[in-house]
Amino acid sequence: MNQKRITPSRRHFLTGTTAALATATLAAPPAIAQGTTTWRMQTHWPTGNWYYEDVFVKFCNRITEATGGELTITPVQNDGLVRTGEALDAVRRGLLESAFIYPAYWIGRIPAAAHLNGFIGMWDRHEEMDAFMYEMGALEIIREAYAAQGIYQAGPVSYAGLALYSNRPLRTTADFAGWKVRSTGPAADVFVKMGATPVSIPGAELYQGLQTGVVDGAHWGSTSTGWGMNLQEVNKYIVRPDLVGHLNGEVIVGLDTWSKISPEVQAIFNEVVRATSAQASAHFLYRDMTYAQKFVDEMGGELTQLDDDALENLRRYSLEVVDEYSAKDPDYCGKLGPMLHEFQKLRGLV
Repeated sequence: MNQKRITPSRRHFLTGTTAALATATLAAPPAIAQGTTTWRMQTHWPTGNWYYEDVFVKFCNRITEATGGELTITPVQNDGLVRTGEALDAVRRGLLESAFIYPAYWIGRIPAAAHLNGFIGMWDRHEEMDAFMYEMGALEIIREAYAAQGIYQAGPVSYAGLALYSNRPLRTTADFAGWKVRSTGPAADVFVKMGATPVSIPGAELYQGLQTGVVDGAHWGSTSTGWGMNLQEVNKYIVRPDLVGHLNGEVIVGLDTWSKISPEVQAIFNEVVRATSAQASAHFLYRDMTYAQKFVDEMGGELTQLDDDALENLRRYSLEVVDEYSAKDPDYCGKLGPMLHEFQKLRGLV
């Protein structure tokens, strides 16, 4: 692809605190540069979901605007160029330049992706997640793990919380016994310890699986992203509180592709990723609250509250899973695990 180097104006940079990043407006430049570099960016989200346009497409447009057109991002829906599960390899090989996607898909290959994704009970607010990644330095270790696979890890993008939809009420630890849940990643490992039975179901088959009783519940991101999959139609309960305050997606780029853009554009790209995470967290949070209210008022659903004992067990089992990841991946999770324990101490939880 043809590249023409320009120096973006500093007014396109996002600077300051996380709060400033969240509210920054990236104005389109007066003119788009000619001879741009164009990347295709594929997501795991299907078109038709509200967040495909409101979060993903807007992110792609912001990159184009913030770089004055030097880097143009073309959004691609789920399975648009490659199957979702093949996106990591496609990005690594340059068959696809980039992806706005979900780390849980490659935890088996990059265990450190679990730390990016988010362990149950590890943070409640976006600021806590952001502090762990950027202030404590967890993201740098995660980037090393991805780089070993030929991938540049640009950073997390918050999808707000991990919400459980269920067809039976969950309030105590005992209520999890025998509960069949569509789950992935480290959350599934924690549910096993709670006595539940995780089941792997593709997103396209999830609605029918809930409708026919193949599973008794599911998590598909937050309340609002689950709503986008129509989970409210085939579940009676939403469990409170969210088990992860901020479940993260990610933005990845092939290392070779990344090396071909200027340091200035790389810096802008990283800042837009961080700003988008803060903005998306508020975007999803507001919709989580409004959809939860609709679930009760319009769907006749019920919000059930986990008791303190269940929450403590979830947090304790989650730290056990963190340690298991550290043992099987000493090079990266072996560093991240102790950091996460220290983070929980700083939060006063252990």
